[in-house]
Amino acid sequence: MRPVKSEEILETRRAVLEPIHIRHAESVYEYLLDQRLYRFIPRDPPESLKTLEERYRVLSSRVSPDSREVWLDWAMKLRGSGGYVGMMEATVREESAETVAYVAYTVFVLFQRRGFAAEGCGRIIRHLLEDYGVEVVAAEIDTRNTASVASLGFERVATVPNADFFKGASSDEYRYELRRAARG
Repeated sequence: MRPVKSEEILETRRAVLEPIHIRHAESVYEYLLDQRLYRFIPRDPPESLKTLEERYRVLSSRVSPDSREVWLDWAMKLRGSGGYVGMMEATVREESAETVAYVAYTVFVLFQRRGFAAEGCGRIIRHLLEDYGVEVVAAEIDTRNTASVASLGFERVATVPNADFFKGASSDEYRYELRRAARG
């Protein structure tokens, strides 16, 4: 699988989504240290700025090492002030003869509950449908993460009990999907 327009800057009403590069690490590092961001995901804050820079170096390749996935990651920046509000991502791959994109996001604590997740996801979804020909956009969300569940707007298609185990507890997940055919 190959990236299409992988360096394209995406825009929303209030924000600009910049394709992730190593240079973003320094701007977002402090935000990513907030433990509250990791309550419902099996990831921990970056160990160091250098660790985050390495992660972004790998992600900026836009393709998995086996070339089966396209990695699309953005730093979401406010228009005007230029401060960063979060990170957006999509992983595109072929599954059962369909092109599927998994979306996820992190909105920094200071900017949560202001609609940035829905705004950014909406723009990414349009990019995935128009530029990648994705048939299914999916999100897998911890059932305890009620803010994400409420803001998604997709159709819940499954509940996966014990989908993950992290931070000493089992996690159930909802799977949400948006199908191209359903959008008309």
